[in-house]
Amino acid sequence: MTGIDILARRHLDGEDHGAPAIHTPVPSMHIAVVTCMDARIKVFDVFGLKHGEVHILRNAGGVATDDVIRSLAISQRKLQTREVVIMQHTQCGLSLITEDEFKDELEADTGLRPPWAVEAFREVKDSVKQSVERVRRSPFVPHTDNVRGFVYDVNTAELTEVL
Repeated sequence: MTGIDILARRHLDGEDHGAPAIHTPVPSMHIAVVTCMDARIKVFDVFGLKHGEVHILRNAGGVATDDVIRSLAISQRKLQTREVVIMQHTQCGLSLITEDEFKDELEADTGLRPPWAVEAFREVKDSVKQSVERVRRSPFVPHTDNVRGFVYDVNTAELTEVL
């Protein structure tokens, strides 16, 4: 049995019954949360979320990449979000690699160097600040008055705002 088979079985045996009472893709709190794909981060638990309250965008590092900006533009322009949370975390895998080393590895394995940025970083607070600024400066994201950044500590669950 594969991992995907296990997940599909868990779904059948689980408690997910969809969201029949939520009739719109518009999140009720009008917030989009950008965070890392790290499996240790339980976004619903971190913020005490209920279904339908926020959009959650996840990628490696929780970085405001072009694709995140694309999703935020759709979220704000078509689905009424007005606030953005950028939440990155301690002990992130992107802090353990470097841009050039990873691209060199990919190029050695495939013969192609990726055109996209890895977005590796050493200091998580600096990465949060950079992502917040990218969102604030994007011409495609119209509501940038309330874009805030945070660092989540995966060991203590402490959430610290980055100013």
